[in-house]
Amino acid sequence: MKLKPSALAPRRLRRSAATTAAMAVAVVALPAATLTAPADAASPDTAVTSRSAGGWNDYSCKPSTAHPRPVVLVHGTFGNSVDNWLGLAPYLVERGYCVFSLDYGQLPGKPFFHGLGPIEDSAKQLAAYVDKVLAATGTEKVDIVGHSQGGMMPRQYLKFLGGAPKVNALIGIAPSNHGTTLSGLARLADQFPPIGDVVDEIGPALLQQKEGSDFLKKLNAGGDTVPGVKYTVIATRYDQVVTPYKTQFLDGPNVKNVTLQDLCPLNISEHLAVALADRMAWHETANALDPAHATPTTCLS
Repeated sequence: MKLKPSALAPRRLRRSAATTAAMAVAVVALPAATLTAPADAASPDTAVTSRSAGGWNDYSCKPSTAHPRPVVLVHGTFGNSVDNWLGLAPYLVERGYCVFSLDYGQLPGKPFFHGLGPIEDSAKQLAAYVDKVLAATGTEKVDIVGHSQGGMMPRQYLKFLGGAPKVNALIGIAPSNHGTTLSGLARLADQFPPIGDVVDEIGPALLQQKEGSDFLKKLNAGGDTVPGVKYTVIATRYDQVVTPYKTQFLDGPNVKNVTLQDLCPLNISEHLAVALADRMAWHETANALDPAHATPTTCLS
């Protein structure tokens, strides 16, 4: 069964009051310092990316001996380089990392909401951005942390665009690695306001993340991983977008799949909250970035 744009009726593109309230709670719960708007444009080729008052996208940052690789954050579908990372980016900066985030998958007439364009093109944008970060920091490899599509799309870069030698680790938070059901795509649309006439001109990336899409068949053919890269997947059982949640997991060498509720049964984060406000997910991310100094992730992380 093929998903047609008309299947996502306008009502699916209107957030419910409950969803709006949940997102508001997640943002309000973040430290005030993380909510400061970015100060100045970092590059003329990005629409939102800027040097943040929270300390990320600082191209003068030089990685330390303790954290020798810059971290590139890759937002999800309908996300952008700032809003997706108001919590995690400062969290990592405070721990001594050089942190950068890009915008990708932009479509004309849809400002602020990105990750909608063809995933193949988005992977090329990521490739150019990684080269930019490597040049600025004088390093040979980056670590990539992505949410939702942002945890899956870099695999296109690693597998088909020569990215593997430039990446030490890929950490996916609720990534759409093996696609999602029709229900998951509809629920993703429910959580964002209308973006232009998105009902009639839905972003290609949304349909490419449908379970069984031609894009995902090609991406996953021959194995989920490529040699030389470490993989971590951080998932929540309450994910209502990438469904079933176990489709997020990867198979292969150098893979660690984590379900947050196995670490804390009280964790109730869903697809958006797991990246926006879940300190357990952030703690697991930090562990994956520096496994030699990893500490147990608990309900109190």
